[in-house]
Amino acid sequence: MSSNTPPVVACPHCGTEHVWDTNNKARPFCSERCKLIDLGKWATEDYRVEQPDSEQDFTEPPHQA
Repeated sequence: MSSNTPPVVACPHCGTEHVWDTNNKARPFCSERCKLIDLGKWATEDYRVEQPDSEQDFTEPPHQA
Protein backbone atom coordinates (compact mmCIF):
# COMPACT_ATOMS: atom_id res chain seq x y z
CA MET A 1 0.00 0.00 0.00
CA SER A 2 1.40 3.39 -0.90
CA SER A 3 1.58 6.11 1.72
CA ASN A 4 -0.88 8.39 -0.10
CA THR A 5 -3.69 5.79 -0.38
CA PRO A 6 -6.32 6.34 2.32
CA PRO A 7 -7.16 3.26 4.38
CA VAL A 8 -10.43 1.37 4.06
CA VAL A 9 -12.24 1.06 7.40
CA ALA A 10 -15.46 -0.56 8.60
CA CYS A 11 -18.29 1.57 9.99
CA PRO A 12 -18.66 0.84 13.72
CA HIS A 13 -22.46 0.69 13.38
CA CYS A 14 -23.29 -1.13 10.14
CA GLY A 15 -19.94 -2.66 9.23
CA THR A 16 -19.91 -1.22 5.70
CA GLU A 17 -16.37 -0.75 4.45
CA HIS A 18 -15.57 2.76 3.27
CA VAL A 19 -12.51 4.85 2.51
CA TRP A 20 -11.30 6.93 5.46
CA ASP A 21 -11.97 10.44 4.20
CA THR A 22 -11.02 13.46 6.31
CA ASN A 23 -13.86 15.37 4.61
CA ASN A 24 -16.42 12.93 6.03
CA LYS A 25 -17.84 14.75 9.07
CA ALA A 26 -19.46 11.52 10.31
CA ARG A 27 -16.14 9.69 10.59
CA PRO A 28 -15.51 6.97 11.75
CA PHE A 29 -19.07 6.17 10.66
CA CYS A 30 -19.92 5.76 6.98
CA SER A 31 -22.79 8.27 7.15
CA GLU A 32 -24.57 10.79 9.34
CA ARG A 33 -27.39 8.24 9.71
CA CYS A 34 -25.10 5.61 11.29
CA LYS A 35 -23.56 8.29 13.51
CA LEU A 36 -26.99 9.38 14.82
CA ILE A 37 -28.19 5.80 15.37
CA ASP A 38 -25.07 5.15 17.47
CA LEU A 39 -25.60 8.38 19.42
CA GLY A 40 -29.20 7.37 20.09
CA LYS A 41 -28.05 4.05 21.52
CA TRP A 42 -25.81 5.87 23.98
CA ALA A 43 -28.66 8.26 24.87
CA THR A 44 -31.09 5.41 25.60
CA GLU A 45 -28.39 3.52 27.52
CA ASP A 46 -28.29 0.58 25.11
CA TYR A 47 -24.54 1.13 25.43
CA ARG A 48 -23.05 2.00 28.78
CA VAL A 49 -19.72 2.08 30.53
CA GLU A 50 -19.96 -0.05 33.63
CA GLN A 51 -18.85 1.69 36.79
CA PRO A 52 -17.04 -0.28 39.50
CA ASP A 53 -18.91 -0.85 42.74
CA SER A 54 -18.03 2.30 44.68
CA GLU A 55 -18.19 0.64 48.13
CA GLN A 56 -15.64 -2.01 47.17
CA ASP A 57 -13.21 0.63 45.92
CA PHE A 58 -13.21 2.80 49.05
CA THR A 59 -13.56 0.46 52.03
CA GLU A 60 -10.55 0.16 54.23
CA PRO A 61 -9.03 -3.25 54.89
CA PRO A 62 -9.69 -4.75 58.34
CA HIS A 63 -7.03 -3.81 60.88
CA GLN A 64 -5.53 -6.32 63.26
CA ALA A 65 -4.86 -5.11 66.81
